[in-house]
Amino acid sequence: MAAEHAYRVSAWWTSGPTGLAKCESAPNAIHFSEAEELGGLKGRWTPEQLLLCALAACFTTTFEAVARRANFAYMDMEVEVEGKVSNEKLGCTFSEIVLHPRLTVQSEEELEEGMGLLRRAKSLCLISRAISVPQATELKVEVGRMPPGHWAAEAPVKVCV
Repeated sequence: MAAEHAYRVSAWWTSGPTGLAKCESAPNAIHFSEAEELGGLKGRWTPEQLLLCALAACFTTTFEAVARRANFAYMDMEVEVEGKVSNEKLGCTFSEIVLHPRLTVQSEEELEEGMGLLRRAKSLCLISRAISVPQATELKVEVGRMPPGHWAAEAPVKVCV
């Protein structure tokens, strides 16, 4: 693996309260707007959401790499990220970001290892380390069981840590 990688994204304002962003590796551009509460269009990604999306995506891919290296099989992993923006003297700023990763494992014996891998992913997540806003992480590992003969007929039984 190379010691350094370069990434490039282009964004431009199109008309009214909207813009487009693209990168070389993806075929589709992303339509974005100012936040609706600041006069932007409803139904468009905002820069604030894109930042939180980058954090969620990075945590997810980092966890997958950590779990793969540890030969750790899991049922599901979902990350929800919440950010609070406040208006300060110099303008709007993120005052808090909270990650809510939820890992589903197959047995209670995997709960502790799963929690450790979530912590490891948090410490290695590139985007998380690049953000200076105070971040909280509320880790959750749960056991999920599929009913015999049914893949998704019923909700899994959950035991949370």
